[in-house]
Amino acid sequence: MSTHRVWKRLLGVEHTVIEAVDLEGEEGVETVVVRVRPTRSRQGRCSRCGRKAAGYDAGGGRRRWRGLDLGSTMVELEAAAPRVRCRAHGVVVAAVPWARPGSRFTRRFEDQVAWLAAHCSGSAVAELMRVAWRSVTAIVERVVADALGSRDLLEGVTRVGIDELAYRKGQRYLLAVTDHDTGRLIWAAKGRDQATVEAFFDALGPERAAAITHVSADGAEWIHAAVRARAPQAVICLDAFHVVGWATKALDEVRRRQVAELRAAGAVDTAAGLKGTRWALLKNPGDLTMLQRTSLAGIAQLNGPLYRAYLLKEQLRAVFAVKGEHGRRLLAGWLAWAKRSRLPAFVKLAATIERYKPLILNTLDHRLSNARSEATNVHLRTLTRRAYGFHSPEALIAMAMLTRGGCCPPLPGRAA
Repeated sequence: MSTHRVWKRLLGVEHTVIEAVDLEGEEGVETVVVRVRPTRSRQGRCSRCGRKAAGYDAGGGRRRWRGLDLGSTMVELEAAAPRVRCRAHGVVVAAVPWARPGSRFTRRFEDQVAWLAAHCSGSAVAELMRVAWRSVTAIVERVVADALGSRDLLEGVTRVGIDELAYRKGQRYLLAVTDHDTGRLIWAAKGRDQATVEAFFDALGPERAAAITHVSADGAEWIHAAVRARAPQAVICLDAFHVVGWATKALDEVRRRQVAELRAAGAVDTAAGLKGTRWALLKNPGDLTMLQRTSLAGIAQLNGPLYRAYLLKEQLRAVFAVKGEHGRRLLAGWLAWAKRSRLPAFVKLAATIERYKPLILNTLDHRLSNARSEATNVHLRTLTRRAYGFHSPEALIAMAMLTRGGCCPPLPGRAA
């Protein structure tokens, strides 16, 4: 095998001619500099569209691109960077086969940084790859943009989940759309209003919007209004998790009211004991500890209103567990029970559920929940905690698409 082919294999480049290899720098901080040029068929192409273009000038002279290290020694590729005049994009720097447009790193380097960013913290990636954390963020955005340029995540979508996520303090939200069939994040944007949902349908287009059959969401009217306006044929399913969450809040409201009434009556010790039963009431029965089971048994004997509220919460959870026609009958019974429960929080909740009843029945009939969207939200919150926050919504969206949108490249030299 020739030395030329060996260096091409080591650098992971194609359509490239190796002109020379030098070692620069002082001992301990040396850099392997590989002087290269594109093959004749790859010269004089627009870096935006890849089409042949007329030469314009020599640009800013020779440039260098950081490549993957050889052992512990840094590698840089050096080549001329002329400019061309593209009919569609005007004067741009000519494309090079070893790097993405606008990047000072090779494709292999960026692919490895992106893969590492999807699996560990940005500071660890920056330390390992010897780049700034801002460079890691920029690389992720370029890799994701490159991946999305060659695939259409919205193609063939029929069932979606729509949910919002707070990405920073101060009521700053992202809207995330998940494909129920693949579990992938297919679209995300900054915002939390009807216009943001309509922007998703704009990206989808009228023909593909007409193919949407089911949409799962929480109780946000602005989501429902946008879906009805842009995809009127779609069945809207109210997320069971949020409905049970309403019951959980109502239960906690009853508990707090009972504590306040006991304190007002002078039963301070009983009120203190009841205050510590919050998790025994809110947790699922199968997850209770022995102590929490004992606390719940005590409530059943000593506090009828609170135990009735607990049973109402569990009965509503059972509605979504069984689904179908059985779930419909359970829901009708639950509504009748809640309305006559003499618990203001649950009487109010019954009115709310009555208002959303058609959407809840859709959930029971079509057995669709927003679980995939909630899983995506949990993942994005984990990413945010791991990164100690993101400086912009675009950075978080790029990371979300990398990890949940199927845009993460394989490690260089590994099969996809």
